[in-house]
Parts: sequence; structure tokens; C-alpha cells
Amino acid sequence: MTEPRSIRLDALAYGGDYNPDQWSEETWVEDARLMVEAGVNIVSLPVFSWPQLEPTPGVYNWGWLDRVIEVLWGAGIKIDLATATATPPSWLIRRHPEMLPHNVDGRQLEFGSRQAYCPSSPIWKENVARMTRAMAERYGNHPALALWHISNEYGDHVSRCWCPASAVHFRTWLRNRYGTLEGLNEAWGVGVWGQRYTEWDHIEPPRTATGPINPTQLLDFERFSSDALLELFQVEIDVLREVTPDIAVTTNFMSLLRDLNYWDFAAVEDLVTDDAYPDPADPLAHVGAALNYGLMRSLKGGAPWLLLEQSASAVSWRDVNVPKAPGQMRIDSMQAIAHGSDGAMFFQWRQAKFGQEKFHSAMLGHRGEESRSFKETKALGAELKKLEPVRGTRVRASVGLVVDWDSWWGSSATESLPSQRLNYAVQARAWNAAFFRLGHPVDTVRAADSFEGYDVVVVPNLYIASNEQAAALTAFVERGGQLVVGPFSGVVDETEKVHTGGAPGPLRELLGIEVDEHWPIPDGIHEKLEVAGESFAVSIWSEWLELISGTEVLGSHTSGELAGRAAVTRRASGTGAAWYLGVVPEEAGLDALFRRVLGAAGLPAREVPDTVLESVTRSSEDTDYTFVLNHGTEPLAVTAAHDAVDLLGGAVADGVLVLPRYGVAVLASARTGAVPFIGRV
Repeated sequence: MTEPRSIRLDALAYGGDYNPDQWSEETWVEDARLMVEAGVNIVSLPVFSWPQLEPTPGVYNWGWLDRVIEVLWGAGIKIDLATATATPPSWLIRRHPEMLPHNVDGRQLEFGSRQAYCPSSPIWKENVARMTRAMAERYGNHPALALWHISNEYGDHVSRCWCPASAVHFRTWLRNRYGTLEGLNEAWGVGVWGQRYTEWDHIEPPRTATGPINPTQLLDFERFSSDALLELFQVEIDVLREVTPDIAVTTNFMSLLRDLNYWDFAAVEDLVTDDAYPDPADPLAHVGAALNYGLMRSLKGGAPWLLLEQSASAVSWRDVNVPKAPGQMRIDSMQAIAHGSDGAMFFQWRQAKFGQEKFHSAMLGHRGEESRSFKETKALGAELKKLEPVRGTRVRASVGLVVDWDSWWGSSATESLPSQRLNYAVQARAWNAAFFRLGHPVDTVRAADSFEGYDVVVVPNLYIASNEQAAALTAFVERGGQLVVGPFSGVVDETEKVHTGGAPGPLRELLGIEVDEHWPIPDGIHEKLEVAGESFAVSIWSEWLELISGTEVLGSHTSGELAGRAAVTRRASGTGAAWYLGVVPEEAGLDALFRRVLGAAGLPAREVPDTVLESVTRSSEDTDYTFVLNHGTEPLAVTAAHDAVDLLGGAVADGVLVLPRYGVAVLASARTGAVPFIGRV
């Protein structure tokens, strides 16, 4: 068995996107000097340089890239080498305007930004493969090459295309999925509204129509669109694996992104990388970031990943682009490393003077060495060297949160739902936030995983549920796990047909309930829920539940038409239990419920929920490295083991650690069976 490919770097990665084609060669030399001064050991280039590398068809200009790579390598800096296929050159577009993408109204989009291509275009795929091969043959044996960087942020600007080429590709995808036209008609339930197809060529992408579109067609188009970009990704992977079989490949993800099924993308690449831009203006941005990073480390079964992009300070694409306060760049980077990243990289190294991103911050700001961002860059680079023992270790988490793209797409792609207010991503982030407040980082899992190593598994929504998923969840509960399932779950099968008997379909016996009717709550209305004598507000959603014998009622509606009916239930099975929430409770209600779930699993929980304190433990075979982060603007005192040593040089006195605003400590201690649990003094 061959060893898995990994990034060719013997330290935590530190650097950023570099755009040398925007600067003079004298500046390259100056940049290399400053990079070394800042501790930079790797940069990404040339992400958007296809027009400079091939200014006319078939005529390459490698000289400038050869020279800049030699300048960087001469300074000891390695390269995350992009295939330069992030966007097509203008000459390719003008030769083949048919490769431009179309929007849902069927209008062709114009060249002038980036990602000006249809993912299904044969012309685009042919040229992508050609350019990738040219890059690989030119630089594949260069000692500076540490990692292949394919394309850039797939789906950021064009994740769906409705052009004629996409229509042809969509039909091929459907043929492969259903085999026959009759099979498709049966799956799509075409008996409603006279939607039966009599020829494959009659099927088009779901463009703007006269009214609501068949929900199964919409769901399949979501699946197809993700797969179309995955096929495009595979085109480049195949070339690189042929020419440079020993070099790892990646493409940079965009955190918890609706449009692409990252489980599938991660399965074909070597290293998961992510671009993360928490908003400095949002005091709770780090809570959402924790879920994003939980996804990244989980996509490869807990293996270390890499934060490939973040901002040194302000970005340039929000309505109001607030800079990061002193210390925020550091804690943002440390949070990613705490959650399993083996480095911290940025967009970008040197701040641009022109173009769409000239106001996007950089490690080296417009003021050069005097810029605040560069001073903080140098300080962070020095600190990362102290964290070398952490590299390669894995995060320890007891809670897994199910992320299921089919359910996300199915519960949001159509307007034919009981309510448009039950948002999959909002619910997933709310559930993650509750565990954050209670002191537990969350991994992400698939609904049919084995869930090995987890004490608690939570499913904010599983709108599309299969027998395979139900069997995996049931097995987890029977061997002692605590499972929590959220509303509007088990509603339909993989073809959007309502399960016989209604929700929760194949989860019925496990959860011990039946949903007689979904009962969404109108905007502006708050109903009441009572759990263990406490009253909580409920909004957006509720359900009329009927109980199966042996199911325990934990919470009931106390207002509205459902007053007196069950809202929260628990059903024991084996040595575990399955909990069901048929409502969307307020924050305090989630905290109270999940505290009980953690208690049932034998796990600690904060008595007072905390959005400022975060602790995450990465472990080697014999050592725990517990990152303790103060995301607040006031000093924070926390408990710590007496024998813990802070790798960053802070002092632990009498079991107490004091963190300043945006303070971070990395506590090394002997590994124990339980994950260290950090609380306020």
C-alpha cells in the first residue's frame, strides 16, 4: 500500500497568495526578504495568471514564473503551485463564447470578472486539461513544489449553469442515474401537473418557468451541478496524478457551502484546504467558524487540514468592511490551528494597488514594513514556530453533527414546502452554537457513518432519510449513544416522495413518534414550550406529534393550537436513547436540552453558557495540546491543570490561567482518557 500524499513541508504552513505578475522583479526580491523576516515558508501562486502564461493560443511565456519561483526557492520558500485554471483568458472566451455560463433565466453571462465558464463545457475541460499538463510538465520536478492547487474556490461565482452544454450534460447524468426514461418519470413523480417526458431531449435544466418546478427535478439539478464541478476537478486530478503522482493535490473550499457536496470533493483530493473569512464586526463570528473548521477536519476522517486563505484585516466584498482589531488576526489563526489546521495562510501577501481587491488587506499592507498588518504578521510567524509539536496531531471531540447535502438541497431548492423559514444552515449553526456555549467542539459526520468514538450525535435536519441512514443511527443508539434529531426529518426518500405513513419515515421506530401534521409558525409569532418546569419561546416551526408506546415526553407546547401536545421526546433503545425536537426553540431552550443530553452521555457541560471562552484539544499518542482562546475584549481567568505548560510562554499559577483580550494559550499535558475540560474560574 502506498503512503498517502501529503504537503511537502516540514513545519506548520505560514504564508499566503502571492501575485508577482502585479509587481516588478525588484519587488519580488524585496518580497522574498520580507517573507523570510516574517517567517513565511510557503506561498500560493499563480492562481489567476493563465493570460500571462499563455498570452496567445499555444504560445507560452514561462520566463517570469521561472524567475519568481527561483527567487522564492532561493530564500527557502516553498510553493503551493496553482494550475492557473481559476478563470479562462479572454482569447479563449472570444474564440469559444459558447463556453460562457447562462443564468436561470437563460441569459449568457459576460467575461469581465472570474469563473467565466460553464463547468460542463467540453471546450473548457479540454483547455483546462491542456493547461494543467503544461504546468505539471514544466514544474512537476521543481524542488520548491510542495502542493498542487487546482483551480480556485469552485462554485464561488458560478456553481450552476443553465446553458445548452449543461442541458446535454444534465441529460447524460440523468441517464446514468435512472437508466431509462420510464425510470426517470417514476422517480420524478410526473403524474402531477402533466410533467411526463416522452423523449430524453425534452428535458432541460430547471430554468425560470411559469410556476413551481418539480421538486425532484430541482433536487437532481442540485446533485448534478455539484457533480459537474466535481468532474471538472477530476479532469485536473487525473492529469496531475499521471505526470506528478507523488505530489499532493487540493482545491480550496469555502467553509460550509451549500452548493457543493464537500464529502465527495474531499474523497478525491489529498489534502483538505479551506478559505475562511469570519466577519470582524460580528462578535460571534468565531462560533460559526468553529463549525466550518469541524467540517474541514472531518472531511478526511479527522486528518489535519490547512487554512489556505483568511484575511489579515479587512476584506473588500462586504457592504461594510471592518478591519480586524489588534490581536484578532492572531486569535483567528490560532482558532483554525486549534481545530486541526496544520498552518495559517492568508489572502494575500502584498496588498494590491489596483483591481477588485485593492482594498482587501494583506500580510504586507500598503504602507509596507510600517503597516500594522506586517508587524502582526511577523509576531505570528515567530509564535507558530513554538507550536511545531502540534503539527500532525488530531482534534478530540465527543459530539458529531450530521451534515447532509441532499437534505440541505431538498429542504431549500423548492418553494413547495410547508414553510420557507426552516433553514438548514441556520439550524446547523444554531445547534453547533449551543454546544460551543456548553464547552464542546463539534465534528461533522455523515448520516450513515459508524459514529465510532462519539458519545453524542445530533441531526439538525434529515429531510431526506434512507433505510441505510436509519440503520446506522439506530445501531449508534443501541450501543449507548445519545442521538438528537431535529424537526422536518425523515419526510421524504431520495426521490422526494413522502415516506409511507408520513414523517419520520424510516426513523419512526427509533424516535418513537409520528408526525400527523407539520405546523409552521407565522412570522412574528412566538409560542411557548415547557421542559422540566422551564418555559422557552418557540418560533418558525412546530409539529403535531403522535407517540408510539414507550416514548417519553420531555417537553410540551403550552400555547397555541398545539397546547398540551408533545414537542420534545425521548425513546430509549439498547443502552442509549434517541431524542426528538419537533420545534425550533430559543437559544436558552437549546442550551437546556443539550445540557441534559450531555449529562446522559456522561459528558461535562458548562452550567453558565459561554460564547467567549473556547477550548479545543489536539492530541498525539501521549500528549494533549489544549488550545484555550479568549474571544472577548476583557481579560479572562480559566482553570488549568497544575502540570500544564503553555507552549506560547504564558504562566499557569495554582491551576489558573489569565488570558488578556483575544488571548490564546496552548497547554501541553500528559494525555488522559478524558478530553481536558476548561471552565472559567
